[in-house]
Amino acid sequence: MAALASTGLLSACTSPVSTSEGGPATSALPIPATGEVLGNGSVRVALIVPATATGNAGAIASNLKNAADLALREFQGANLQILVKDDRGTPEGARAAVSEAIQQGASLILGPLFAPSVGAAAAIARPAGIPVIAFSTDTTVASRGVYLLSFLPQSDIERIVSFAGMRGKHAIAALLPANGYGTVVEAALQKVATVNNSHIVAIERYQLDRVSMQVQTEAIVPVLQKRQADALLLPDAGDAAPFLAQILSAQNIKPGDIQILGSGQWDDPRIRSETALRGAWYPAPDKTTYDAFAARYQAAFGAAPLRAASLAYDAVSLAAGLASRYGQQAFTAQTITNPNGFLGVDGAFRFLQDGTNQRGLAVYEVGSGTVTQIDPAPRTFARTM
Repeated sequence: MAALASTGLLSACTSPVSTSEGGPATSALPIPATGEVLGNGSVRVALIVPATATGNAGAIASNLKNAADLALREFQGANLQILVKDDRGTPEGARAAVSEAIQQGASLILGPLFAPSVGAAAAIARPAGIPVIAFSTDTTVASRGVYLLSFLPQSDIERIVSFAGMRGKHAIAALLPANGYGTVVEAALQKVATVNNSHIVAIERYQLDRVSMQVQTEAIVPVLQKRQADALLLPDAGDAAPFLAQILSAQNIKPGDIQILGSGQWDDPRIRSETALRGAWYPAPDKTTYDAFAARYQAAFGAAPLRAASLAYDAVSLAAGLASRYGQQAFTAQTITNPNGFLGVDGAFRFLQDGTNQRGLAVYEVGSGTVTQIDPAPRTFARTM
């Protein structure tokens, strides 16, 4: 797509034909917009955020709105008017927000953030033929017409296991949390191992307490000591991965004895500072373009963005670019799921027919307080990620 600010089609494609899914990219603007509005274009798009939800959701909502505002400022000639609606972080709030946005002429819904709200939003948007590009990581709410722009565990596992295979690591053990995230990771691991000529040697699932972590880690140690596996997947975030690595070290499993594989959740100073994780690999978006976005965000709003802010920036840039190029066909299913994909501040991405996404991720190696990129993120979808 020609000159799409920060987001563009990775290669040219033919104009899609009309489908029954995806509303028009122009609107007669039937009634005046109420509430906060960004921009003054003729194409109305709704941004659904949990502005008055409890916890840190309000801060995330503010960041999403600011990033959307920044995208509008930076996309020259963006013909968008963004209706900012508060879903209060609840399904009921989402239904009300989306209903109001559609009444006011929104032809695309960006958000919500939380999975229950995405499901509620979809129940209103789908019968109206309005597509949703949401920010939840829960793939159970994805479907044709309800697309997830978020960072999905499936993309992490596909990338890191495929890369490990390219480096000759095909026998994989895994330590996974006994929760929904661990279940998704295990399913993704089973799938990618099948297509990647790898095999799974052992999987242990731990509860989210240190006693269980210790017991399940020690249970997998004999497999590692006997060299039955040459890679160990530790995708959990925060303090979990360092603690698991410390248990392995206490059992005399040292860095270099086995290749430790992480996830996109590893972009964390606690990972970088853990000596037992030196040499580990993990996938993440290329930092260069995100860092540039973060600098512009801070200059505009006086504080560094939360990590989720880039999702709203890319979503608005994508909406502006599609509306600019495709007019009435901008938000059809065929246009949104273009297999060539798009390029945003977090790298290449594309939406799949089932509403999930694929991302072009780089691979990083943990050093001594630092990380080094050892395999760049692909900028096209021509090769396996």
